[in-house]
Amino acid sequence: MNDSFLIESFLEMMSAERGAAANTLEAYQRDLNEFSEFSNPSLMSAGPIDVRGWITDMERRGYSPSSQARKLSALRQLYRFTFSEGLREDDPTGSIDNPRTQRPLPKIMSESDVDRLLLTAEEEVDEAKKDTARFKAARMHALLELLYATGLRVSELVSLPESATRRDTRFLIVTGKGNKERLVPLGDKAKQAVSVYDTLLKTHETQWLFPSSGESGHLTRQHFARELKSLVVRAGLNAAKVSPHVLRHAFASHLLQNGADLRAVQQLLGHADISTTQIYTHVLEERLRGLVETAHPLARARHS
Repeated sequence: MNDSFLIESFLEMMSAERGAAANTLEAYQRDLNEFSEFSNPSLMSAGPIDVRGWITDMERRGYSPSSQARKLSALRQLYRFTFSEGLREDDPTGSIDNPRTQRPLPKIMSESDVDRLLLTAEEEVDEAKKDTARFKAARMHALLELLYATGLRVSELVSLPESATRRDTRFLIVTGKGNKERLVPLGDKAKQAVSVYDTLLKTHETQWLFPSSGESGHLTRQHFARELKSLVVRAGLNAAKVSPHVLRHAFASHLLQNGADLRAVQQLLGHADISTTQIYTHVLEERLRGLVETAHPLARARHS
């Protein structure tokens, strides 16, 4: 069976039995044709050495690990097809590890940009002339101060009950994933912003801290994100680089930059596993490197 016929048969199966989209089929065809041209002499006779050689060739040509993994995935599925159809008795991709892909570092904001955003939100509360505008401005300021002070997930933030900040003004009791509760401390700026907003909220009878007329009864993540984008523009910042989730990352990163322990940050973020929090280890590495360069006797001697 020649390579073209084999690839065609595989793509027909993917379309008919698995409902693969046209774009997916086109990508598979490109990737498989590429390996077909690389392998010697054919797909049916290619072995693990050919597959490893292809990956090495992709590395040489500058393909990212994620692109290599995607192309290898297409090849794996082809050889599973040949095995299931009795065309081959082995799978040459079976012993091949996936190229290691690095988790992308979280996008964060600088402390100065966060300060600028919070200051703009606070100024808009003071400058609002109408009651409706003042309520919306105070709500946004409270949302931002709470988010940056606590690092809550956006879904946790917008669905806070109206009583959340009244049990103990020093802490929030947050119900996170798996209905697990955790205590999150509140700073003075956040308490002050919530207090101003809470005074205006008393005119609304609601069970939510951030009520809405929508189906859920509280502000949605999407609504908050849209209003935040508008505020970011008014603050003179890049709207493409700021989102509610970026502020959560900023909370964690800025804590670590200023000496917080990774385990403590894990608890504050509500991560069940420390491995999830370890996306921030680059912050710790930078801090430790700076510490060694400034505090180690040998480092000081080199700079003297």
